[in-house]
Amino acid sequence: MSAPLNLTKNQALVFDALTRAEGPMSAYTILDKLRDHGFRAPLQVYRALEKLLELGLVHRLESLNSFVACSHTAEACCRHHGTVAFAICESCGQVSEFHDHAIDERLASFARLKGFKAEKTTIELRGLCSACAG
Repeated sequence: MSAPLNLTKNQALVFDALTRAEGPMSAYTILDKLRDHGFRAPLQVYRALEKLLELGLVHRLESLNSFVACSHTAEACCRHHGTVAFAICESCGQVSEFHDHAIDERLASFARLKGFKAEKTTIELRGLCSACAG
């Protein structure tokens, strides 16, 4: 997927680094990859990531403190979905993003029942992918 046209140079470079990556990347790994493009400070990466997260183009994997590009096209980015879920392989590091509308409905029902206003829902499943488990 190519970077949307409305991104700044730094945002586009960070987005491109994440889309080319074979797995999740920390902000410092992104910084190291982009030093030849003029990145000198972590703040440059964090500012770009903040905007990319806001646009739904990348996701933060809380348990790994790292980032991945959204697996959807820019037209159907995840800010239009409910719950974002990831299966993370503990062995090879592969991350698979998925959505399940039944889970969305169940969580929304729970929140309504409890009077809770959810702002963001991310589910991370950690274990072994089929290749590593086999």
